[in-house]
Amino acid sequence: MERFLDFAWVIPALPALGAVVLLVFGKRIGEPKSGWLATGTIGASFVWSLFTFLALQSQAGDHREHTYTLWQWFAGTGTFKVPMGVLVDPLSVVMILFVTGIGTLIHLYSIGYMHGDPRFSRFFAYLNLFAASMLTLVLGSSFLVTFMGWEGVGLCSYLLISFWFERNSAAVAGKKAFVTNRVGDVGFMLAMFLMFSKLGTIEYLPAFAGAHTLSHGTVTAIALLLFVGAMGKSAQVPLHIWLPDAMEGPTPVSALIHAATMVTAGVFLLCRAHVFLDISPSAHVVVAWIGAITALGAATVAVRQNDIKRVLAYSTVSQLGYMFMAIGVGAYGAAIFHMVTHAFFKALLFLGSGAVIHGLHDEQDMRRMGALRKFMPITAGTFIFGWLAIAGVVPFAGFWSKDEILAKAWFYGGPLGKGLWAVGFVAALLTAFYMTRQVLLVFYGNNRVAEDVHPHESPVIMTFPLLVLAALSFFGGFISLPFTKPNLEFLQKWLEPSIVGSTGREIAASSFGAGFLLSLVALGIGISGIAIGVSVYKRGLPADGVDPVEARLGVVGKVLANAYYFDHGVARVVSGPVTWFARLLADGVDGKVIDGAVNGIGRTVREGGVGLRRAQTGLVRNYALGIAAGAVLLIVFMVTRVS
Repeated sequence: MERFLDFAWVIPALPALGAVVLLVFGKRIGEPKSGWLATGTIGASFVWSLFTFLALQSQAGDHREHTYTLWQWFAGTGTFKVPMGVLVDPLSVVMILFVTGIGTLIHLYSIGYMHGDPRFSRFFAYLNLFAASMLTLVLGSSFLVTFMGWEGVGLCSYLLISFWFERNSAAVAGKKAFVTNRVGDVGFMLAMFLMFSKLGTIEYLPAFAGAHTLSHGTVTAIALLLFVGAMGKSAQVPLHIWLPDAMEGPTPVSALIHAATMVTAGVFLLCRAHVFLDISPSAHVVVAWIGAITALGAATVAVRQNDIKRVLAYSTVSQLGYMFMAIGVGAYGAAIFHMVTHAFFKALLFLGSGAVIHGLHDEQDMRRMGALRKFMPITAGTFIFGWLAIAGVVPFAGFWSKDEILAKAWFYGGPLGKGLWAVGFVAALLTAFYMTRQVLLVFYGNNRVAEDVHPHESPVIMTFPLLVLAALSFFGGFISLPFTKPNLEFLQKWLEPSIVGSTGREIAASSFGAGFLLSLVALGIGISGIAIGVSVYKRGLPADGVDPVEARLGVVGKVLANAYYFDHGVARVVSGPVTWFARLLADGVDGKVIDGAVNGIGRTVREGGVGLRRAQTGLVRNYALGIAAGAVLLIVFMVTRVS
């Protein structure tokens, strides 16, 4: 079994091979074989990941850290070398298991969802490449190998979000995601540059070993720069603006991005680089409050969205905020726990929304839905499992992981912990409310579907993944129950060699009663949000089609519907001061100063050449006269020197 640790590189290699085959021969392979080939490669990666997990589990707890170098990527000056290698440890194994597992279900679902698309094979090539990039990211043995996968998922997000580029909104969304993530990538690169300049390495294990030798300011700078990179990938304020628009891609892409791949990369990066955060308490505070602001802000916006996928998109932004809140108090295990359970229920919710869109012939506005449970019973039933999970109803998966984050914040203590808990409390209440609103507007209440649309259930190839994900949304929380830690907190104990307890303090309830009471409060939050939602939307929408919440909120509702006009503000700034400054640089600095200097040198050389050219008359007597004059000057010089 230990040999699987050396061959962990096969896990990203399999979908990468599938992507190459489909890009070269995809048109010949055709539909549906291309889909089955892509699904088979990512499924094989999942099986290989299971064997890798078993191989690592067979090692003693303090030896669950295996690095394998495939080749020397390149060598720089001095002792600087970058190996192309993989790091297999409890954290990377958790990541590869849920990336390949959820990814396989999404691939399978896509075979039915993308049926008849003219670029069917290319779509699956991109999906495979996306998965391969994410797996490279989480298995890399150095920051640079991780960055290679980091950029790979950035490229694939652009290709997949704008896959239906014939629609201008999709093309714009793809560019928006690409550009916004490049802003975050600058932070990641600067962190690596600073790390190398101070430590002489960007490999994980040597860098972590040397982190304690750095000054507090340097460590804080590295931690915050890494967080800037994480903000881009994991859509934290203010770099969150790309994720809601990512829904412009095909729905399986939304599920893959929001649940199993790209947006989890930032959470993974900070958990992987936790050593830098642990040395800098100020970095912890920044991460925690940015996460809290994101969680609450996105939850308020989701209340006023009418697009079925946009509600889920803002929900993802909010849930990612919870994960960064956990990281901010050093509860890395809780962050990973919520990441895993979120992958289960968010993949389910997005694929369920895709089934609704598929059954309504591309309709996405919830105001034109209603009572769909009669026509789509499997989709409705599984979607309800996802709703109860994200709303935090016991015993669904989301209850256990979200409760753990809130508990860690509360028992962290001090103004930071209590403040984070209060923000998380309100965000949880809003989450239960807007998800209840979505379920009731889509599957219950009055039927508002257009007369020429005939809702229908999806084929088995699409409903089967929904059933599996529904089961995971129900049972998934059992991987880390908050009772008798050695026996039932499986995930926490598994992660201990990598991250848990790295802050040097145990964040735990003062007593069983205190923990149980806090769990009851968390459960009450979810039930209260659901109750409010039911009281408002149990009959659907009124005859005039006006949302009751919209009518009551007035101007505030309009602000929330437009996401606080943040996108509008960014657009104004870019089209105004940023464009003006760019033109100043282009026309003034670049055109007149830089180009002026270069052109001036060229002009001087040219004019000098013109002057010299006049001396080239082509007449021998002129040349002879010049030689004679030169000889006379030489004789005069020599005579002068002698005298």
